[in-house]
Amino acid sequence: MAEVFLIRTVDRKKGIPQLCEAAGSRFTGKDVVVKANYNSADPFPASTHPDTLISLIGEIRGHNPHTVALLERSGMGNTRRVLDQSGVYDNLVPLGVDIVVLDDLSAKEWAHIPGEGMHWNNGFYVPARLLQAGSVVQTCCLKTHRFGGHFTLSLKNSVGVVAKTVPDSNHNYMHELHSSPFQRLMIAEINQAFPVDLVILDALEGFVRGGPEDGERVSPGLLLASRDRVAIDAVGVAILRSYGSTPEVMDGPVFNLEQIARAAELGIGVSGPEKITLVPLNGESKPYAERLAEIIEGGP
Repeated sequence: MAEVFLIRTVDRKKGIPQLCEAAGSRFTGKDVVVKANYNSADPFPASTHPDTLISLIGEIRGHNPHTVALLERSGMGNTRRVLDQSGVYDNLVPLGVDIVVLDDLSAKEWAHIPGEGMHWNNGFYVPARLLQAGSVVQTCCLKTHRFGGHFTLSLKNSVGVVAKTVPDSNHNYMHELHSSPFQRLMIAEINQAFPVDLVILDALEGFVRGGPEDGERVSPGLLLASRDRVAIDAVGVAILRSYGSTPEVMDGPVFNLEQIARAAELGIGVSGPEKITLVPLNGESKPYAERLAEIIEGGP
């Protein structure tokens, strides 16, 4: 079973601490790696909201971790410039966070994930630091994805830790991903390379069409947290469906969507809707939890 906590709020600085406490993640003495959503410098909901990142880092640091690092690679722009334009350096350097631009890693700082049993031709590379972390935390946005992903939540957010290229190699892993008919299966497969201890989904606003950098905007007014990537993505899809979204997002049972189905098959998270418990953290979020549970279970 997987719990997905949700809270109806407009205040990230109050809501995120409540979610972290409910999820029960502990970071004392650990080397914590954080993956946010900085695919481009476009503002929220295209990218992580500054208040979300600051609040989440504050919660992690409140548990006295050994180190905290943000690992990022932007797909739609120069990563260092994207982070600068998004205020990440200004916000996180004073908090003692190590900001790691993955484009700058040397060959020895990447770890190869073999491709056996996957739809990747010869596997892919992720940062060795990610695999060595004592705890991995994600914060993602609520968006559709018009370049083949169909939706981009926690599973898709993991694409940003995969190398586009590694030094001394000409292979472009992002070209392989985005040109493959198995793209959504490959997205799910990335996630079996490393565990995630906590996911925060900022759904105060989102894109129900278009994305990832711009699209048709809605305002669910929800923050969510879970320790299970499949469960929180299923709930995220349910939120998109509640507003009416693209045919690819709306079609069929939630657990038949390729990203979710493949991730469930690989044991990355829960195997079906009956394994998800939605836990509202305030009275305002209770009817949303009930409605989203109906959608995940196959309701209209």
